Order: sequence, then C-alpha cells, then structure tokens
Amino acid sequence: MTAAAPQPKYRKDYTAPDYFIRHIDMTVDIGETTEVEALLDIERNPDRPSGQPLQLDGENMKLLSIELDGKFLTEADFEVHAKGLNIPSLPDRCQLRTRVVIDPHNNTALEGLYRSGDILCTQCEAEGFRHITYYLDRPDVMASFRTTIKADRSTYPVLLSNGNPIAEDAEGDRHWITWDDPHPKPCYLFALVAGDLARVEDTYTTASGRDVALRFYVDHGNESRCTHAMQSLKAAMAWDERVYGLEYDLDVYMVVAVSAFNMGAMENKGLNLFNDRFVLADDTSATDEDYIHIEDVIGHEYFHNYTGNRVTLRDWFQLSLKESLTVFREQSFSADQGLGAVKRIGEVRQLRRVQFPEDASPMAHPVRPESYIEMNNFYTPTVYEKGAQVIGMMHTILGDAAFVHAVQEYLEKFDGQAVTIEDFVATLEQSSGQDLQQFRLWYSQAGTPRLTVTEHYDADAQVYELVIKQHVPDTPGQKNKQPMHIPLVLGLLDDSGQPVSLDIETAAEVTPQSPTQALVHLRETETTLRFPNRPSRPVVSLLRGFSAPVKLDLPHDKSDLHFLVRHDVDPFSRWDAGQTLLLRAALEAEQALRAGNAPAFDEALGETFSALLETAGSDDQALLAEMLALPGETYIAEQLDVVDPDAVVGAYQALRQYLAGAMGEHLKAAYEALRPGGAYRIDAGSIGRRRLQRQVMDYLAAYDPDALAGYCWQQYDKADNMTDTIGALAAINDLPGDTREQLFADFEQRWRENHLVMDKWLRLQSTARRDDILERLEQLMQHPIFSLRNPNRVRAVIGAFTVDNMPGLHRIDGSGYRFVADYTLKIDQLNGQLSARLVSCLTRWRRYEPQRRQLMRAELERIQQAGNLSSNLYEIVSKSLAEE
Repeated sequence: MTAAAPQPKYRKDYTAPDYFIRHIDMTVDIGETTEVEALLDIERNPDRPSGQPLQLDGENMKLLSIELDGKFLTEADFEVHAKGLNIPSLPDRCQLRTRVVIDPHNNTALEGLYRSGDILCTQCEAEGFRHITYYLDRPDVMASFRTTIKADRSTYPVLLSNGNPIAEDAEGDRHWITWDDPHPKPCYLFALVAGDLARVEDTYTTASGRDVALRFYVDHGNESRCTHAMQSLKAAMAWDERVYGLEYDLDVYMVVAVSAFNMGAMENKGLNLFNDRFVLADDTSATDEDYIHIEDVIGHEYFHNYTGNRVTLRDWFQLSLKESLTVFREQSFSADQGLGAVKRIGEVRQLRRVQFPEDASPMAHPVRPESYIEMNNFYTPTVYEKGAQVIGMMHTILGDAAFVHAVQEYLEKFDGQAVTIEDFVATLEQSSGQDLQQFRLWYSQAGTPRLTVTEHYDADAQVYELVIKQHVPDTPGQKNKQPMHIPLVLGLLDDSGQPVSLDIETAAEVTPQSPTQALVHLRETETTLRFPNRPSRPVVSLLRGFSAPVKLDLPHDKSDLHFLVRHDVDPFSRWDAGQTLLLRAALEAEQALRAGNAPAFDEALGETFSALLETAGSDDQALLAEMLALPGETYIAEQLDVVDPDAVVGAYQALRQYLAGAMGEHLKAAYEALRPGGAYRIDAGSIGRRRLQRQVMDYLAAYDPDALAGYCWQQYDKADNMTDTIGALAAINDLPGDTREQLFADFEQRWRENHLVMDKWLRLQSTARRDDILERLEQLMQHPIFSLRNPNRVRAVIGAFTVDNMPGLHRIDGSGYRFVADYTLKIDQLNGQLSARLVSCLTRWRRYEPQRRQLMRAELERIQQAGNLSSNLYEIVSKSLAEE
C-alpha cells in the first residue's frame, strides 16, 4: 500500500471555483525538454468573497518563474507542492504568468504532453492539463485559448492546436505558429500536436452552404488509408444536420492519428486525436469490424462537438452527461448506416459481457458515481454503455420526435455552459411534458435490475395474465433499492405465430406503439397485466428491442422459446429467445460436469439451429450469424453464483460440439455457398455473408477439424481482404498441427512492419487455447513490435488474454493470475490507467470456487502490498479487497 493512501472525492462536496480563468495565452517551446509559458486572465467568482487564495493544479513540472500583473513573485509569495501551486490572495481581476519546464519525451503515463512514436501530442481528459502548466484543471472553468507553438522545423514541421491559425513564422531552422480558439472551453479539451505528418484534405459543404476544410494528419505512407474515415466523417456531419439540425461551427475540422494512446479517441475542440486503429484502413489490412469501428468512433467524436464541447460538464461526476448522450447518438447514426437490428444485438452482447459483470462487482457504481479516487477509473462500461441505454430509455419514453426536439432545446439553452445531468433531464421533462422524476434513479442506483415474470392463462375466462416483479440488487454502499421506472416493450403472438392486437388491463401506464406492440411503464415493485378476449394461450414477446438494460427471468418453457426463434417479428427478441435456449443448455451442461456427469442436450435444440442454418441462402445473413453464435463463456459464468472455470469452459465446448454435430454436413454446404464472389465490398449484405461464413467455420472446427484446416489454407491463400485472412487464422487458432503454425508464420512475415495488423496476430495468439500459453505470451512480448509503453500492444497481448482466454487465465495452479499481477505491477510504473484496466480480471475473486478464490485474492494482496502504486491501481485493488 502507498505510504499516503489517495483520498476520495465526493459529489456532495462540490463547490464552485473561487476564481475563473477567462483567457489563456500560452507559448509552448519544444526542445529536448519543453518550456511552457502561460498568461492567465483571472477573475474572481462574484459569488465568492475577495481575497481568497488561488490554488492551481500542476504536477511533474519545474517552475522557472511567476509574475502577478507584471511583477515577479518571490518564494515567500507562493507555495509550490507536488500537486500544484498556491498563492495566498489575489486581486479580483489580474493576470498571472508562469514559466515551467516539462519533459514530454519521458512521459510514459500518456497524460498531458507526451511522445507517441516520432510526434508529440496531448491527452488532457480527464486531468492531464495539469501536467502541462499550472491551471484550474476542472471542467467548470472555461476559457478562450491562444496557443503559440515553437519547434525545430525539420523535426516538427507540423504544429497544430485548437481553433484557427492566425500568425506564423516560416523562416529559419526553428518556426512558430499561433492558433486562436474563440470558443471558451475547459482545459480538458485543449490539444497540441507537433511532428512530421502527412496531410489528407477534403471539404464538406454544410446545409447552410459553408465549406468546412477536413484535414487528417497521419504518418507518411498512410495517406491512402484515410478514405473510409473521411467518408465516415462526412456521413456523420450530414446525419447530425439531418436528424438534430446541428451544423459544424468552425471552418476547419482536424483529426490526428497517433500510435500510442490510452483511449480510442479524444474530442478536443476542432482537433481530435485518435488512436490510429480508428482511422487507418484499407481492404488488405482492415477487417469488416475495423471499418465498422472506425465509422462508430469517427461519428462519436464528431457528435461530441455539441454534446460535450459546446455544452460541457460542471464536474467529472457528470461524465455520463456527455458520454452516454454521445454514445446514444453514435449508436443511432451507426444503425442508420445499414446493420440496424444486428448493431443493436451487438450492443446488447457487449453490455451483457462487460457492464452486467461490472454491476455485480466490487467496482459497481451508478451511472453518475458519488465518489472517486482516480477519475480515469470511471471511464467505464457503466458510464458509457449503460449510460447510453439510459438515454435510449428516455428516447423510448418520449418518442423520437419529442426526444430530438428536447435535445435541441437543451443544446440551445445551455450553449457555452458547464452543466449537470439534472439540467439535461429537466429540459427533457419541460420540453416533452413527461414526468421523469422516478426515472432519475437510473443515474443514482447501481446494479442491474431483474425482472421476474410469471404467467397464467384462464381458458374459461379467456384471459391471459402476466405478473412482473422488479428487484434491484444490493451493491457496495447501496442496499434496499427503490423500484425503477422501466420501459418494457412487448407484444403477443397467437398459436400460428401471428402478432395479435393488444388490449391491456393494468394499473400501469401503457403507451401503444402499434396495434400489436405496446410500451408498459413499470414503476412498482409488482405490476399485473391482463389481456382479455384471448381464445387461446398466446406467447408473449418481452423486452423487444432491449427496451431497458435489465435481466429478464422469462416465463417461457423450451417450446415457447423454440416458437419465438421461428416466429417472433422483433429481431432482438427472436435472437434473445435463441440465446436463452443456448444459455439454459450451457448451464445444464455446466451443472452436469460439476456433478461428474457427461452433458446431454435436447434433440429439439439441434433441430432448431440446424433449421436456422438451412435458411442461410435467404435469411438476413448478419442476423443469422448472431442467431447461431453461442453465449460467451464470460456470460455463462455471469449466471452462476459460484464460478468453476473448468466447468464453464467444458460446458461451452460440449454445447458447441453438440450443435456442430447436429448441423453436420450442412456446415460444409453452407461454407461452400458462402464463399466470396466478386470484389470485396463494405455493405450490409457482404458483411453479413462474411460474418455467417466465419460462424460456420467455428462450428466446422468442432465438427471436422481436418476439413476445416483445408478450408482455412485455401481461404488464406486466396483472400483479397483482411476479413477473410483473419477469419482463416481465427478458425484454426485453437487447432494443433502444422497448418496452423504455417499460416501464422506466413502472416507474420507478410505484416510484421504494420503494427495495426500485427495487433490482430498478437491478439489471436494470446487467446489461443494451448497448454503453453503463458510461455507463448512471454515469447510474444519479446517480439520486436511489442512494447510495454504502447497501450495497443499491451491490450493485444495481456489484455486479450485476461478477457478472452478463460482456461489460460484461470489455470488451477494460479500461474495465470501471477502473470497478470506481475505485469500489472510493471506497467503501473509506466502507465497507471493501463495497469488499472488489466487488473480488473482479478477483482471478482469472491465469485469463484474456493481454490481459485484464494489464489486471486493472494495476487491482489501482493499488488496492494507492493507499495508506490498509482492512484488508478490503488483504487481498483483496495475496493476489490474491501470487506463487503
């Protein structure tokens, strides 16, 4: 444990700043070290008394001088400490000039100004600006920025910052440029880039007829790989104009791709910095998923221009205000680009895979947390993915037109301000007339609500009845939760599979969405729904479209689920019925294995999924691929009170083997039918075909591994795109034999100079199910392309192992846990954000069987006792070990 344990901050303790900074004029002089001169226009908060001390944030810098209104201060006039700079009192209005020296070249934390490859760049969210200069590093202090950058011309020919260039000196060995950003912003949106970069330029004409220059800056040689990102940016700009009426507000929009980045991207005003994996793509080096992710992330960061930049946060506890709304807008944009229902299913898979477990862990927290030690630890699935579902529920409750209108009113009302979640929700209420008072509990109560549904059909009275009970489980620091306002979308199917008109008798509020579908507002602990005039028992289709992020205990028996797989008109509910069938089968198999018995599966299960495969030529192939995909091992484990990883892995493999056998030779026929024809294309139909082909190959690996090896060799040899190439490697990844080794060796020789493609190679090998996996991981980390300083490489090897290699991580001798702990401690000395994410795989140790529980806890305690931990890692480990 660290000598002085970091202390938490609480939302309830928020107070407005004593001073505001209205403008900053900054000069950044780059050399072997970097000198930063900052001139701050400071104004006392009129709501605070005169003469208050000024406490500026600042870390890891050397102070050279400080002036107040042109007068140099002596050491007796101020106090410098490890976290900042204090001045006892200030005039109500003044100018403060500081000069400091920082060392970006040795900044491995990737916060503030740091080196990424051969360029210098910044990451200031959440609290990185304090590593650049002394400042009030908080989001409710908004200033206009003028930034002058000086650097050696040959090393740093490109110098960028926020806003517009207003002056420059292009002569001599050293040059400078001044950027002016007139939009007041918090310092977390500041950006600076210096390096030798190629520029790719295009133009977008807005709805009002303005031309906006679009500029992408990338490493030389990567210019041709920006095409898809540029097209995605134009599509996002057009979508935001069409749907929300929001037009871009500057004359230039810049994107810089960097190779070392803790996050996916950063929405700095007018100058976005991106992890290069979310910018660079061409058919030979990028997969379908890469193209989709680029479109998503480009859209996300662009949409932040209004939801996050023009209207920003009062404090970091409001993080979900900007992120969840922007994720929702990103998801809506992506759905409109083609894969609507399948995109929704993918979002739910991700939520169940990463957020539901977080909700049931020691790190469970509300969408708006009440406290934190390290803010970077709260860039979590709860804030992002669950937060987006909360926004989606309000969209469902209000309806599309009313929701869009309310968001427009919110952006207009609070333009240029730092606000709270209450401001947003209150605007939605005032605009729509909806009462969202109870709904606000989604922001304050942690945990995943569970809906338990029971049914009764009275044949004599011809009445079908549903009783729905809701329960929000206890989470750390929160017990005895209140009932939530849960929007539940449902429909009924008759015995021929046709939707029926809905007539609902209930005390709950009901909003018809169509003659055969309704939205029921669940607000009580128990709600009864009666459906009269039903001559036969219907089959209910619940939670259509995943209308709320809840766990649902269905009333359906297996025959009902098979029926819904065949007939449900809602794609999500149809998929979810199939997933429920597969999950129940996996859990029964897990129980059998723990009892020492061989798993047995219903014949009807194989028949239903074989019948699905037979529709491969006519059905929506992307949806069919999702239907055929098994629930992941992590999701299976999430359903258990006590997790035995061996039984979970065994159950998953047994179910996969059974279904592969049931599909039999149909798998080979389907694979042949799904072979590519024509040039590689990125459209919904082509992506769906390739996804289904990859799913078929996964089953073929279980059904006929020898045939699969032949298919993989042929596919790899003939592939003209990375999706098919990686598909072949992924399918054969867990199979022993020469073919697998030859394909992986050939791939490395072809792509060893391309770090983004090599990340795929690293990731696949880290997730391979092999007895010597830990030795293999050590070998991968000796590869020339690997570096502990690069988050993408670390995530590709160690991160992929912790997330997607259950048997390797949970080895019964504890060696997997030791491996993770060892590297967590090493990486923590370089990058606390990264180490905190890696250790999360150990934090749910209480849920495992006794032997593994003890081994995981021992490694957490070893980390805790190591001393000198970053605040990021300290918070995660200490909360994980805290008494319940």
